[in-house]
Amino acid sequence: MGTRAGSPSIQRGARLQVLLLTLGRVRPAGSLDLQEPTTAPSTTTPGYTLWQLLKYMLGLGTWGFGGPVALAGYMYRDLVERRQWITEADYKEGLAIAQLMPGPLAAQLAIYLGYVHYRIRGATLVGLAFVLPSFFMVVALGALYRAYGGLSWMQAVFYGVGAAVIGIIAMSAWKLTTRNIGHDKLLWLVFVASAVTTVVTQSEALWLFLGAGVLVWLVRARPRLGSAGTLPSVALPWFALDAIDWHKLAQIGAYFAYAGTFVFGSGLAIVPFLYAGVVKEYAWLTDRQFVDAVAVAMITPGPVVITTGFIGFLVAGFWGAVVAAVATFLPCYLLTILPAPYFKRHGKRPGLVAFIDGVTAAAIGAIAGAVIVIAQRSIVDWLTALLAIATAGVLWKFKKVQEPVLVLAAALIGLAAYPFLPHP
Repeated sequence: MGTRAGSPSIQRGARLQVLLLTLGRVRPAGSLDLQEPTTAPSTTTPGYTLWQLLKYMLGLGTWGFGGPVALAGYMYRDLVERRQWITEADYKEGLAIAQLMPGPLAAQLAIYLGYVHYRIRGATLVGLAFVLPSFFMVVALGALYRAYGGLSWMQAVFYGVGAAVIGIIAMSAWKLTTRNIGHDKLLWLVFVASAVTTVVTQSEALWLFLGAGVLVWLVRARPRLGSAGTLPSVALPWFALDAIDWHKLAQIGAYFAYAGTFVFGSGLAIVPFLYAGVVKEYAWLTDRQFVDAVAVAMITPGPVVITTGFIGFLVAGFWGAVVAAVATFLPCYLLTILPAPYFKRHGKRPGLVAFIDGVTAAAIGAIAGAVIVIAQRSIVDWLTALLAIATAGVLWKFKKVQEPVLVLAAALIGLAAYPFLPHP
């Protein structure tokens, strides 16, 4: 798992997965039914309290395994389809902001959903509820890591889990494509172009998302010179204070703030950037420690980017974890709430709707291509291929099987089989 977890090919596909379970009516991984469904909210009064939303997000941050794909899918299923607290239009607006802005997509989406009815207060509290559970988990794992000198069992776990995730993503990509592209020739053109570009370049291609949005906007909104509608612009030991290395904390804060502000991509998209700084430039961690930090993020619930908290802990203890996490997530918080009022005011304009449709079609195509890109690194032998196929087959045949059950089974298979298999 060591080299695969930090692989550029994996990280390039991570962001492309994240819309997979969110834009179509696809049952995402896991079950997080923390509240009973409510009736649809009116346009003026939300059908839920802020406390209810906070409890849901706290549960999602605690039990929401699977990375950005599953997390965004949970939110769509539970908040849009089941509880009907959030309208589909509001969800897509949040998704568009998160897709076009740098930073961790799942966290940005959660923050925007908190903003929808409860504005700045809701966005702030929801962001904290979503991130804090996984933050404390990675801090605890960091303490164990220091105490016992490594977490080698992660290799075996990710060996099985990585293969199962490919099966889950492949099935979801098929459902998403068949249910959302439909017979729309323009969206199919965007889909195919995006899928091919993703496979060939093995990268996220933000320009493709923007170009697709502009293309569909031009075709469907038919803007005229002098008209008021224009393309939306989006502004691109632990607690001892006397033992703190303030200079190192300042370096950590500056570096992770830069990463959170300027690195596009959720999940593992930030990994190569972090590797260049944490291992190569500052030499805070060894290669092995960095790979283990990535693995910790992949096997814990909540946003994958919380790996920055684990790295911060290894570098400078508890306060290093705090500074790294805050520096990473504060930019994404600001880059979500600043354009949010614009989307709320103009989200129903034909031009903006067409632009979002184009971005969505490009994202779906990129996701389909990402399945191939990620499989090249996760499918390494006959057993991982079998696990991926079996996972997809079970999901196809048994509609009520929950993905976390399959992920757990794959992890156990990996733990049992990995020691007996040849490794490069």
